[in-house]
Amino acid sequence: MRIQTPAIIEQIRRKYSALGDMMDERMRRQWAATEASALGWGGVTLVATATGLARNTVLAGLREVKYRRRYPRAKVSARLRRAGGGRKPLTQVDPGLLVALERLVDPATRGHPESPLRWTCKSTAKLAKELKGQRHPVTDRTVAMLLKAAGYSLQANRKTREGSSHPDRDAQFEHISRQVIALQKQHQPVISIDTKKKELIGEFRNAGREWEPAGKPVQVKVHDFIDKKLGKAIPYGVYDLASNEGWVSVGIDHDTAQFAAASVLRWWREMGRQRFPRATKLMIMADGGGSNSSRNRLWKVALQSLADEVGLQLEVCHFPPGTSKWNKIEHRLFCFITKNWRGRPLVSYQTVVNLIASTTTRTGLKVRAALDTSHYETGIVVTDEELARVNITPNSFHGEWNYAIRPLK
Repeated sequence: MRIQTPAIIEQIRRKYSALGDMMDERMRRQWAATEASALGWGGVTLVATATGLARNTVLAGLREVKYRRRYPRAKVSARLRRAGGGRKPLTQVDPGLLVALERLVDPATRGHPESPLRWTCKSTAKLAKELKGQRHPVTDRTVAMLLKAAGYSLQANRKTREGSSHPDRDAQFEHISRQVIALQKQHQPVISIDTKKKELIGEFRNAGREWEPAGKPVQVKVHDFIDKKLGKAIPYGVYDLASNEGWVSVGIDHDTAQFAAASVLRWWREMGRQRFPRATKLMIMADGGGSNSSRNRLWKVALQSLADEVGLQLEVCHFPPGTSKWNKIEHRLFCFITKNWRGRPLVSYQTVVNLIASTTTRTGLKVRAALDTSHYETGIVVTDEELARVNITPNSFHGEWNYAIRPLK
């Protein structure tokens, strides 16, 4: 079993700090060798990391200790290498090596040039080959050591850039926050809505790993081509902020504004009405795009039908463009659903519904789900007359994002 415990590394580091100045070169490498031997497999790397000694130095100490144990009566030479002796660093023997390496790396260097941490997209093997072609004979391990010393490291991509942001982005966040606080003080329901990623139904690979008998992974299809007989699942979620409860309608047709409104209506009938029997308003937080887009005319018509059905005034707030990850439903409901079904093929609609409904968290999240088999037509055009019949009142602050829809009845 490989040992990589920070506590053990720190323990070795403390020992070396206490004894290092009292030991000569031979004693240091042989002491390091005995520590590595006591740790077992992986001990050389661990000791080298803790002490700063080269792996080759620790390995040389291991050979010496092993030889001494095999031949205990062998005479040990008293000669020690003089200070500054031994092989010179390659950067001294070949002064142009580091310059040549920097020239190879610089055109492909990522990040800000003044950053203390830089990284390269060229492999150490390729860099070593190019350096050898320039008469700088080095190995890929040496290249890695030189890059690390120069402040480079291996890095992966990170999603942080959201593109251009709206100038009133922060102000909209503050507006949403004020609305949420005000309505929750009045004990009115506040929900976050969105469509989860569409999922293929069938024996397809699902990201993640799940405990299975060793050597017996679940067999799935190689290619992710939709099975026309089984189709795809469209989970549309409704998350109740105050109650930490979620509802998911699993659609089988299309993700339209009517499907989104129907999902909210079903949440109200199945969960919301019992939770908020005295409600007069319902706040809906939604993304700026998709089936519940702030510019979707059909969405507003569907909300009018929803308001008429439930008899509540709908207070709608949309997040600014490019900020969907801030919607509460993303990290309070959808992420836990994804964790719950990781590594499991979604072989049927019932499997999807059951896995969603069985999602729980330590904070007490409760989720209910049901299949929506209704057909939702696409390409519906809303006329100006139909839109004019919507009883909508835009807010004084970005009325295209914030508006109220009152029942007509």
